[in-house]
Amino acid sequence: MSSHDHPVPGHLPPNPPRPRGPGHHHPSHAGQDGAAIDWEVLGPHLERGAEIQTPLYEQAAAWLRQLLGPDAPDGSDGGPVPVRRILDVGSGPGVVSCLLARAFPDAEVCAVDATEALLDRARARAERLGLADRIHTHCAEVPHGLDPLGGADLIWSSKALHHVGDQRGAVAALAGHLRPGGLLAVCEGGLAPRFLPRDIGIGRPGLQARLDAAAEDWFADMRAALPDATDALEDWPAFLANAGLRTPCTRSFLLDLPAPLADDARHYIQANLGRATEEYGDQLDPEDVSTLTRLTDPHDPAGITRRPDAFLLSAQTVHTARALEP
Repeated sequence: MSSHDHPVPGHLPPNPPRPRGPGHHHPSHAGQDGAAIDWEVLGPHLERGAEIQTPLYEQAAAWLRQLLGPDAPDGSDGGPVPVRRILDVGSGPGVVSCLLARAFPDAEVCAVDATEALLDRARARAERLGLADRIHTHCAEVPHGLDPLGGADLIWSSKALHHVGDQRGAVAALAGHLRPGGLLAVCEGGLAPRFLPRDIGIGRPGLQARLDAAAEDWFADMRAALPDATDALEDWPAFLANAGLRTPCTRSFLLDLPAPLADDARHYIQANLGRATEEYGDQLDPEDVSTLTRLTDPHDPAGITRRPDAFLLSAQTVHTARALEP
């Protein structure tokens, strides 16, 4: 599960943004500035980020089980659906693929990603967890590389579709792979993570709000540069309805890791702050850049790895809808 793919503190997802060619959701080996990206080296960071967010993803998986099971909420149609096949589109290193396999023990899970090095990690993870017989991988780009995949009872895609220029078309492409009564779940949106108080005792108060603003500008530029980018209202339930799906449901899930943070979460935030400085440090004033330098310094008492007030609070939103029964 996933990809959001922003290497920025305003968005703390499993995968960072990936450059694209025509019709690609996150191909290959260069960043926005053309610099090479070694996904094999970056893979452990992406996997750690997804592991940190496991409580949130477990909540989402339990909700999907409810939507597809006999206790579906009022308004769902078609009753329970036996989930035999799941596609995790934009799977990254496969953390959520494995969570979905455990949540739906009768299902085969296909982890789909455009980066083979990350699929290597997904296969290794499935092997370690004793799930290798039920988790398979497919290297493909969204939406045009999905045709060989066939149908599925549940399709999950997290933070990948906003890297496709035509998001509406990408949703329709995924919906086309649903079996009758199947569920499409798109994880997009939510709330930018918070991890420090407004006044952290160094630099000018309100750093996180300024980082969020810079991240939004970065994201808008990224979207505008995508091939076939459409200037459409980002209404994910409407995209699902336009794809011919029914009974839309939306729910947000909270990740609440209070202070004092565990070391793995601290190091993850530290790495994201470092990448934020690289991506858009030139949009920040010198005082904020100096503050980020201190926050990412492992030896500075004010650094993120040593602060007693560091926390992680975020929310991810999941939009779902179902294919028509025959």
